[in-house]
Amino acid sequence: MEKTESATNVMVKGLLHPVFPVLILIVFLGIASVLKYGIDRQDRRQLESSLASETQAMAANLEREFLVHVQAIRRMAKRIEANPELTKELWRQDARNYLDDFGVYQALEWIDRQFVIRWLEPLSGNEEVVGYNVAFSADRRAALKAAQANGTIDISGVVDLRQGGKGLVIYVPVHSGDDNNGFVAGVFQMETLARQLLTSRVLEAFNIRIFEGEALAYELNTDGEFDTRYSQTVDVDLPTMNWSLTVTPSTAWIGSRKSIWPWTTFTSILFMGLLTSLTTLLVQILLKHNRALLKTRKELEFEIDQRKAVQQDLVRLESTDALTGLANRRFFMEDLSHTLSIADRQMRQVALVMMDLDRFQMLNDTLGHQFGDELLIKVSERLNSLSSEKILVAYSGGDEFMVCQQHVDSLDDVIHLLGQIKQCFAEPFEVQNQAHCVTATMGIAVYPQSGLDTDTLLRNADIALYRAKDQGRNTYQFYTEGMQEREVMRLELDKDLSQALANDEFVLHFQPQVDLESAEIGSAEALIRWQHPRRGLLPPIDFIPLAEESGRITEIGRWVVMAACRQLARWRGTAFEHLRIAVNLSGRELDDESLVDHIQEALETHNVPPHQLEVELTEEIFIQNIEHNLNQLSRLHKLGVHLAIDDFGVGYSSLGYLRDFPVDLLKIDRSFITEVTERHDDAVITRAVINLAHNLGIRVVAEGVETMEQLAFLKDHHCDLAQGYLISRPVPAATLEKALSEGTMVTGIPADTRI
Repeated sequence: MEKTESATNVMVKGLLHPVFPVLILIVFLGIASVLKYGIDRQDRRQLESSLASETQAMAANLEREFLVHVQAIRRMAKRIEANPELTKELWRQDARNYLDDFGVYQALEWIDRQFVIRWLEPLSGNEEVVGYNVAFSADRRAALKAAQANGTIDISGVVDLRQGGKGLVIYVPVHSGDDNNGFVAGVFQMETLARQLLTSRVLEAFNIRIFEGEALAYELNTDGEFDTRYSQTVDVDLPTMNWSLTVTPSTAWIGSRKSIWPWTTFTSILFMGLLTSLTTLLVQILLKHNRALLKTRKELEFEIDQRKAVQQDLVRLESTDALTGLANRRFFMEDLSHTLSIADRQMRQVALVMMDLDRFQMLNDTLGHQFGDELLIKVSERLNSLSSEKILVAYSGGDEFMVCQQHVDSLDDVIHLLGQIKQCFAEPFEVQNQAHCVTATMGIAVYPQSGLDTDTLLRNADIALYRAKDQGRNTYQFYTEGMQEREVMRLELDKDLSQALANDEFVLHFQPQVDLESAEIGSAEALIRWQHPRRGLLPPIDFIPLAEESGRITEIGRWVVMAACRQLARWRGTAFEHLRIAVNLSGRELDDESLVDHIQEALETHNVPPHQLEVELTEEIFIQNIEHNLNQLSRLHKLGVHLAIDDFGVGYSSLGYLRDFPVDLLKIDRSFITEVTERHDDAVITRAVINLAHNLGIRVVAEGVETMEQLAFLKDHHCDLAQGYLISRPVPAATLEKALSEGTMVTGIPADTRI
């Protein structure tokens, strides 16, 4: 004890020493210097990060737009392949359309097999190019011959154009090998191409150098002052070219992003240090007169504060969830039990709301547990705003919340509370600097109608929650009589589902698609059915949602792919070997990294050509996790499998993914076809979708065709394929084979009749 007092006295004497205010000022000066240095470094890192993002965005835009032009020229070559007798005038008219649409070409050319330019558009300004041999060097001749033999594109790199200036040329062969019919070439001037692909803001703020290998190929925006300390270089992934992009910001761009905080922080902290030193000096004068009283007072206050903090921590730990700050499950259940006992005496009603966040597990798995925790905290903050003397909000665990409403006089009180809860989810949640729209599904049980004790009330609210999920999520459901029996049936079906694959209870039915040009059946969609041992043949709506919820959808999807390949193998050598089968994929299946490997294995196991298999995904699935999905679908496309967009027009329709994703087929949703002959709007939308798809080189299927009038409308507007009850309902393979053999697939009309 004596040592402690001695140490305290030494410390107090040190604090009262005249040098102590000076030490405080020195400490603040050091802190200010360190913070300034740290903020300066962070400012530089932010500038470098911002420039890196700009550079990556430029490179990505350059890659994307350049590939659009490559695909455009490739489509011109495909048109010549499809129509070898194409006249010069028709070709020039087609070329003028491309020139008008893209506005970036110097010229479009057709080059014969001997590498001589024969056709050219526009001719004005390019007259002397006609008859020019583009194999002007041994290297160019070798590259063009290789492209001619292999059918691959060739890009000249940056060269001096015969028309004048620097530019590059994209050569796309028309057929390959001995069938080669020359090339379609697109000529770009570098200045025009670069300014077309890069925005005016970018061109004004940055010096941009394009390197081909180690050599400088082209430079943009050389005038002005640029800060080379912040230069960023990124590789540009373009076919057959080794380009890199070096971006150097202007001093004005750097200056506009320099923070004022380093010097502001340094000055503020230094000023605070000066004030603190002066204050300390004043306190020293006062403490010399009141040292004993101040010491006793501080010790007493410290002890009181410590006890209060310990008591608060104990109370909080007993009743509060550590992550969300809401009441925990144990406290909620105790409070609910107490509430029910009071409600019983006062003959009042109590409402219990069970709430699940929709698709939380998917977000948590995709973006990480740190994201999930932050989202739960944000949701808890909004829900906690509803807390009052009559409403208790608690966090149950996972993505589940519970709300208890006391003193319920009528159902309107509960409806009003549900409206307040939904309002909590009206605005997006800002998590990790990104906005995320989250919804909730709710199940409600009301005391005493839905249960007389906490366990029963909780179980029935949970049953109501599951019923609400079955209805599509982002909704609510009150517990009613008979729900428990239906829930038991659902659980039994879920249990049977776990054995369905092992017992080989699934079967495929096929709904054919008729080609409106030839009136022939060339493809069919495979639709799964469950041959339940007791309930008979069940449609997908009865078990697919259960499979997705339990995670078994991936195994079922693999079975469908394998079964489709098995059926294609059975048709080999028969009159039906030309058929292609389309299968549907869910979002969970697309998240499976081994999906492509499994499809490839199924094709190889049954020796099925990849082009005979088609994969269908809905629009909503396409835009979920775009980067991952693009990788998966690109791998499928390279494998040779056809890709189709299902239910087009009713989801998050975007022309972006039609451009970026390797789509072969687009299926117009049945909701537009049902009244296409009665509703002008549906007719306009259907025609627009067909024209849009055809302009992008994508074929179109119309779903839900049920009348001859609908079929005639679709044929008149050049829709490629039709599918629906008019042609056939989904039928077993044997029934499909019989109908095809008899030629009566289209209702009432022989298959060989031109529609």
